[in-house]
Amino acid sequence: MRAIVTGQVGVDKKAYLQGAVDFAGAQGESLAMFNVGDMMYAEGRDIREGRILDLPWSRLNSLRRAAFKDIIAESKGVENMIVNTHATFRWRHGLFAAFDFDQIHKLDPDLFICVVDNIEVVHHRLHRDHEIDATLKDCMVWREEEILATELMAQAMGKPFYILSRGRHQQTTRTCFRLICRPAMKKVYPSFPMSHVVDMPEVLEEIERFRAELADHFITFDPADVDEKLLLDNAIAAAKDGRDFLDIEPHAYGGSRGAPVLRVKVREVLDIAGDIDGQIYMRDFKLVDQSHMIVSYIPELAGGIPGLSSGVERELHHAFEHTKEVYVIWKPRKAPSPFITETATKIFGSVDEALTYFEAEGMFAATNLFGH
Repeated sequence: MRAIVTGQVGVDKKAYLQGAVDFAGAQGESLAMFNVGDMMYAEGRDIREGRILDLPWSRLNSLRRAAFKDIIAESKGVENMIVNTHATFRWRHGLFAAFDFDQIHKLDPDLFICVVDNIEVVHHRLHRDHEIDATLKDCMVWREEEILATELMAQAMGKPFYILSRGRHQQTTRTCFRLICRPAMKKVYPSFPMSHVVDMPEVLEEIERFRAELADHFITFDPADVDEKLLLDNAIAAAKDGRDFLDIEPHAYGGSRGAPVLRVKVREVLDIAGDIDGQIYMRDFKLVDQSHMIVSYIPELAGGIPGLSSGVERELHHAFEHTKEVYVIWKPRKAPSPFITETATKIFGSVDEALTYFEAEGMFAATNLFGH
């Protein structure tokens, strides 16, 4: 499969996609990658690193077209490949497109992927690598623009489009590999409560196992790979304590030991509260739409109460209305309501029971070809 992969500046796609290429190599697969930005710098050797977007539009377009021309020529006969690029740029010049349809048609991609990441991490990388002053709000707007422009490219080409969360888990590079090299695998949206179980370690451990098991056997689009609701909740708590800044430890954003603590302005996070909620609502439904089925894990909370959040209920209903297969793993002793039983394809009592059923139905058939 030939994939065009986009994402806003600050997602650090090159390193992430190299992980997918390396994973492919470990499977004995060849996955070629063409980095449009690197090729543009190679074409314009006089350009200082990190300053290419400051060029006049005319020269920027010329460099990009030269890079795509080389990619079109060099990729002939290449079966599996990634073109690492952007759909839009929001820079000092304003907002402008980062592609030309005539060259996209000549390249003839099979799918389009837009990579996203937690907005505070994107903001950090953007300012680490570039001379620019952008707020968290700017980054949120840019992400929406990048997703929309990539989706419109895919629609114009009549090809599938996927939002892929980079996250801090290595398994998302495996997801990227599978989307491109194993497109026949079942695509699954794992659904589970998030914000109101954050202080329940035993429940979180159950949910983590559920997520990991699904990711082993399917292409999963996990909503927790980008979790900005927690960022907002922490900012609200910081504001109540009278703090102006929120410190985020490296492990929370996938940083290695010794990586810097991210310091985020509380006011900037509060300013994007509406954007966070709106984009979670939009993005999670799109993740359901791009999946074959939804598998929802409903834990039992204290007192036998079902851990059924409003978000999970809406996801299940959305999946049912869009004719997806709906599977529910129901752990509580209390029986599920008709709103669950009447919309679910099948209800299971445990993760193992669900996995046994999926395997018996042949849904794991392709995984023997994949490796882990």
